[in-house]
Amino acid sequence: MRQEILNRFLRYVQIDTQSDENSKTFPSTQKQFDLANLLVKELNEIGLTDVEVDKYGYVTATLPSNIEKDIPVIGFLAHMDTAPDMSGTKVRPQIFENYNGEDITLNKELNVHLLLKDFPELKDYKGQTLITTSGNTLLGADDKAGIAEIITAMEYLIKNPEIKHGTIKIAFTPDEEVGRGVDHFDLTKFDADYAYTVDGGPIGELEYENFNAAGIAIQIQGRNIHPGSAKGRMINAILVAAELNDMLPIEQRPELTENYEGFFHIIRFMGTVETAEIHYIIRDHDREKFEQKKDLIKNVVKLINQKYNQEVAKYKLEDQYYNMREKIEPVYHIVEQAKQAMIELGITPVIKPIRGGTDGARLSYMDLPCPNIFTGGHNYHGKHEFIPLESMEKAIQVILKIIEKSTT
Repeated sequence: MRQEILNRFLRYVQIDTQSDENSKTFPSTQKQFDLANLLVKELNEIGLTDVEVDKYGYVTATLPSNIEKDIPVIGFLAHMDTAPDMSGTKVRPQIFENYNGEDITLNKELNVHLLLKDFPELKDYKGQTLITTSGNTLLGADDKAGIAEIITAMEYLIKNPEIKHGTIKIAFTPDEEVGRGVDHFDLTKFDADYAYTVDGGPIGELEYENFNAAGIAIQIQGRNIHPGSAKGRMINAILVAAELNDMLPIEQRPELTENYEGFFHIIRFMGTVETAEIHYIIRDHDREKFEQKKDLIKNVVKLINQKYNQEVAKYKLEDQYYNMREKIEPVYHIVEQAKQAMIELGITPVIKPIRGGTDGARLSYMDLPCPNIFTGGHNYHGKHEFIPLESMEKAIQVILKIIEKSTT
């Protein structure tokens, strides 16, 4: 199983599936079909049924039950796309076997390193096999590790038919990273009673609550006048944008928050004297505080317009997803099932809120309860991303143990 998971993962991460938040198509990039079509081929080869990729890029398949009693249908999901803000082109993973516990040079020419002082968790993996980037792209463990783990677990069950299990549904989705991962997902067709996304971080992570999330784009219309005669007439859109940003609470930025603390995160700025545009994501686990944050930024826009006595700023705000805790708590036994699976495998469960979101959050609000379990990866979305091979093996074991426990 070790070589199978490694080979799959290395094969998948070298396929560029970067999504595009500015695209109006679904999926947002056609290149996501490159991985989708490969997965369909592999799922058919290992012996799953009902294998297909639909026009939206959703890959689905079924492992039929081999047990007579009626038990719930479990789903496992992972996403195919990688983050839009970091290149997924020409990913060249590096393998460090029997890692020595010291600093790692990822790219000597670019002076990119994994340093213990910056990433002290590295010491936990001394003696293990680490898979890293080459220092100039992301790796793609988010979430190609999840895909590889799910498929390897299914292949193991098919090769070992004496292991009893109910019907298992699997799905691989596009565009999770741009918040659209389940926009067209057919839950009726998927037909699972509950599911797990395999989309978490380090070994042991188990999550059933996440941020409430919104995005806001603010357009600012300035007035460009020759600087020699600008007094009293110029409105510099760049400075207005900076002024607006300064009106938001500094302590509520992501780099200054943790755990259940929410934030305003400026993710993009484009501007000239004449026009500027700023984009934020707004996050909070608490629904009331989330609504307060949205009201605050709307009021800031209002104050800017009052100051300049005209509509210099306009906004478009959209909710993206909500905290799945509300939907998971009534069926908390599915969290306990995953927790006990980890404990029985000698893994310490790390139950904590997701400081982000998953497809599972939206699926939970679509009446498919869907907590999240670890893949084993660290430092997602950047050139310092890495994953221990041993953690991937443990993720497979957890998937198999959850399936085993569902039959008892």
